[in-house]
Amino acid sequence: MSDHVLLTAEAHRDLRIRRDRSAALGDEVMTSLLVPDEFRRVQGEYPILFRQNRERNGFTAFAIFGFTTGENLFLEGDRWDASYLPLALDIQPFLIGGSPDAAGGKQAVVDLGSPRIADGEGVRVFDRDGRPTPYLETMLARMSELDKGYRAAAPFFDALAQYDLLEPLILEVTLIDGSTNRLIGFHTIAEDRLRELDGATLGELHSAGHLLPIFMAMASLAKLTTLIERKNRRIRGG
Repeated sequence: MSDHVLLTAEAHRDLRIRRDRSAALGDEVMTSLLVPDEFRRVQGEYPILFRQNRERNGFTAFAIFGFTTGENLFLEGDRWDASYLPLALDIQPFLIGGSPDAAGGKQAVVDLGSPRIADGEGVRVFDRDGRPTPYLETMLARMSELDKGYRAAAPFFDALAQYDLLEPLILEVTLIDGSTNRLIGFHTIAEDRLRELDGATLGELHSAGHLLPIFMAMASLAKLTTLIERKNRRIRGG
């Protein structure tokens, strides 16, 4: 059960965090939320897909790790087999406190109910004098990056909606054991509609910084083949 509290040196002087990776630490997940600012780093490792939010009035981007809920094909025992970890996963068990849409008033929050909270082992959050350790400074920088990326994401998704640049993904994969896996409920960039945009519109998208993450999301679809290969390798027991 989650237990979110404000992170302070007074209350958490001896707090330690486990940085290894395993199913027991919550890493057996199929997806991770992304912000467009990290698409360039993500596209070399994972497919980037989009899904409507719960209110069905907008979209969110995700890195895809598997085909079914709780499946992470990049998690191999206690090792994450990729060179980049999405920010939303990397900062755990920390969260950004304050309104997600506000530029100021942000605070670091820690989930004391997380399995990453270590008992006598792990990385220290504060040193013995109550100062942030290099680890915490790194996490704070990544939380700031994620917060900035979240706030910058709205115009990107507005542009995708304005030009109708998302379309449903239909993916059905037959694996080496004859079973079928499907990805349902996700969207991808509508390449045909992107090609139909005139030069002026493409120029506007480029000037606004939207064209690069669009291209990165498109390029990431090549990693669906890699994901299928990982699934087949796991079926073979490799």
